[in-house]
Amino acid sequence: MKALNRIILSSFLACILLAACKKDTTPLSRKPPVVNAGASQSITLPADSTIVTGSVTDSGSKVVAYLWSEVSGPNVPVLTAEGSISTKIKGLTAGTYIFQLMAIDTFGLTGVDTLQINVYTGGKTPASVTLSPINNPNEFQYVGNVGIDYSSGQTSKELGAEAWTMSGSVVFVRSAFRFDLSGLTAGAITSAKLSLYSNPTPYTANLTTPNFGTANAMYIQRINTSWDPATTTWATQPGTDAANQVLIPQTDSTSLDLVNVDVTPLVSTMIASGNYGFMIRLQNEVTYNSRIFCSSKYSDTTRRPRLVISY
Repeated sequence: MKALNRIILSSFLACILLAACKKDTTPLSRKPPVVNAGASQSITLPADSTIVTGSVTDSGSKVVAYLWSEVSGPNVPVLTAEGSISTKIKGLTAGTYIFQLMAIDTFGLTGVDTLQINVYTGGKTPASVTLSPINNPNEFQYVGNVGIDYSSGQTSKELGAEAWTMSGSVVFVRSAFRFDLSGLTAGAITSAKLSLYSNPTPYTANLTTPNFGTANAMYIQRINTSWDPATTTWATQPGTDAANQVLIPQTDSTSLDLVNVDVTPLVSTMIASGNYGFMIRLQNEVTYNSRIFCSSKYSDTTRRPRLVISY
């Protein structure tokens, strides 16, 4: 079952990545499926199974396939019907799991969503949870300035904090992303560590190195207003809060991963007052400077954004 699951998922992802490399001829009227994997769940051993049921809305065409898969967890449980909208998950052990539901329509457009399952032992919560979703729909790159907008979200394999030029115009790049924090309590968190990994094959800036410039210091900030990657633009991008923002210093290194950056105050506030996620942006947006990281759509799973929360 595990091998079959991986084969199916690999085939889906291969199709998606291949399509991403081709010129987009999809009419603007076609919308990908909007997937909801369902609410996060908690169970207590000896109960070791649960049923998850997703839903799909706003699809531009008929959904022809579903796929449930495990993103992370302490073991590999059995999904009895991974190709259905609903499946039973058996063989869960103590810890925190992230499962993903993918839907694909007749045009080959896909939608994904994740849910979290906490498995407790004697009512005690697990020590930590690792969030590193694949194809996270809650990611967006704002690209533009006061007069132009090149913003792009769902197909981007990178998250950038940049100031550059496009077609002779100065543009700025800011990136927003959020993790599913449902089921977590702010007061119980002892630490939250964010990891972002440099994209070795950047699609923007100088197209060669993820880091460039003499003023590429950047901020990791908490977004404090609601946003929707399907509708927001440079002009309507969400606001951020400078309180507890993290300053990442200037670097002369052409590639530098940010591993286990302490974002505990930011995550605690997200849980307590609305989870609108993170934004990364340059401290001073002057050309030519860049810091470019892999998004959740990057092919190497080890380089996708990761948030580890301990409590």
